[in-house]
Amino acid sequence: MPSSILHPRSSLAQTIRKWAEFVRFSHTLFALPFALAAMAVAARDNRGWPGWGKFLLILAAMVCARTCAMGFNRVADRKYDALNPRTAGRHLPSGKVSLPGAVLLCVVAAAGLIGASYLLNPVCFYLSPVALVVICFYSLTKRFTDCTHFYLGLALALAPVGAWLAVKGVHVSAIELLQMFVLACAVVLWLVGFDIIYALQDYEFDRQQGLHSLVVAWGPRNALQAAFLSHLVMCGLLFLFGLLCRFRLAYLVGWLIIVGCLVLEHWIARRRSLNWINVAFFRLNAVVSAVFLGVTLTEVVFKGGFWLR
Repeated sequence: MPSSILHPRSSLAQTIRKWAEFVRFSHTLFALPFALAAMAVAARDNRGWPGWGKFLLILAAMVCARTCAMGFNRVADRKYDALNPRTAGRHLPSGKVSLPGAVLLCVVAAAGLIGASYLLNPVCFYLSPVALVVICFYSLTKRFTDCTHFYLGLALALAPVGAWLAVKGVHVSAIELLQMFVLACAVVLWLVGFDIIYALQDYEFDRQQGLHSLVVAWGPRNALQAAFLSHLVMCGLLFLFGLLCRFRLAYLVGWLIIVGCLVLEHWIARRRSLNWINVAFFRLNAVVSAVFLGVTLTEVVFKGGFWLR
């Protein structure tokens, strides 16, 4: 008798795990904290809490958007993934996931995003198709532009913007628009910096296959300089965001931790072998986003109750 019949729960868990690994669900940690931080700032009149209904819908929209974008990326890049030794073991090239199944997942996730947006407010609903185009389009950009990192950054930056609009709808003040814009720009530059570092792994492969990136166009050394400059400006924008939101001590401490993480990330990228890039990419950037969320929530919940005395 098949083990899946004897242990249906185990089989279901394995299926869920397979699809979660296919879309790298763990990478949702990069975008989600910025979205939740934006949600908290938008709902700061209520100590950062928009209510269970909006919170769950925002969470569903973010997960669906991320799943759709990553699924589309895997479908679009399946031929290149099969040729690259580093990615040949991924689910589509190895046959662990079928192409129709992957496409169906993208369609279901896209429908989930539109549905959640509809339940949030008209602004989110009307903008959801635009968001889908942006988050999926970046997967094609390596074929024709060296600025692919900026397109990916724009896709990631839609997360905090979408969460903010989910809370406020059309009732967004001028200062909130400025705060939203500064935070979105910071997210774009954060992504540009660490995506350049991540692209170092595929420098030779991308060059041979005619794929575009700043690493291919400028070479690893110059691209790393651009990544450092990007993160430098990003830190300035995060500091400005804190000033615009009138954040105090907790945010300043978090900002210093973020700066330290980014400095360490670039030290690893320059001084260590490419095997260390995953450490710089995954762990440190997860810390950056988690710290930003933590200190933003602290400032919003306690309404700036921490200050240097």
